Amino acid sequence: MERRRDEAATATGEERFVSAITRFAGSMVFIYVHVMIFGIWIVANIWGLPGIHRFDPSLALLATSAAIEAIFLATFVLITQNRMSAAADKRADLDVQMTLLIEHELTRLMAIVSAVAQKLGVTTSVDNEVEELKQDVTADAVLDKLESAENADVPEKKEG
Repeated sequence: MERRRDEAATATGEERFVSAITRFAGSMVFIYVHVMIFGIWIVANIWGLPGIHRFDPSLALLATSAAIEAIFLATFVLITQNRMSAAADKRADLDVQMTLLIEHELTRLMAIVSAVAQKLGVTTSVDNEVEELKQDVTADAVLDKLESAENADVPEKKEG
């Protein structure tokens, strides 16, 4: 949490601006404001309202404004998603590193326990698996295994 607060504190003005817009655009207040503005705009230009002349009777200006707003909102959302994706990638990298460290430590622990058991002359039903379990697992080996499993599940495309 402290790291997230530090990252938020070091965000640029643009990043804070985009975050604020994205937060507002994702709120019900945003919906209520748009329903009110669009509702008044449509009623004023189709049926007319006292004191407001019909300034957009074909609603072309409303459609254009809404389209431009949608372009900007989509861009703000994509910028926010890119930031979130970068943060998720950092957490995923940390998770992989921690998992590999834990696996390495467990492998060493397995070797120590196995040595102690051998020294004490203790045998178990899993002794035949212990040597395999004492081997370090590399990230590349796991990724290669996953990729080969994924490729085996994907049917080949037929040409022609």
